[in-house]
Amino acid sequence: MKTTTKLFLRLAIAAGFLSAVADRFGLWPQAQSFWGNWNNFVNYTQTLNPWLPGKMVSILAIIVTVLEIAFAIFLLIGFKTSLFAKLSGFMLLLFALAMTYSLGIKAPLDYSVYIASGAAFALSTLKEKYLEIG
Repeated sequence: MKTTTKLFLRLAIAAGFLSAVADRFGLWPQAQSFWGNWNNFVNYTQTLNPWLPGKMVSILAIIVTVLEIAFAIFLLIGFKTSLFAKLSGFMLLLFALAMTYSLGIKAPLDYSVYIASGAAFALSTLKEKYLEIG
């Protein structure tokens, strides 16, 4: 059971990251989209980080997008799963805290960001290898 749970967590977290990235590049139908395009995502990034200078917001948006893609790929292929699960957990926790600070507690709870962070941290504790390359 641990092995299928581990695989499910890897796939679910990776899918969440890739879905969010697809949304900001306009790859989801508009009716199912949260941001719908890159500019809306950058504006949302500014909303969550109001203390950040304007020019830095675009850089942060790029960094977060690259990390989400990389973490998703590493989780999908099972490369250093424990490490990338922990990193994913910390990144998701930062997202949740930024959302809480800027939008209030309801937004990260509605989007299950704290749950996703907890799931990533839980994944990092499952040591038995299953369909992993490293």
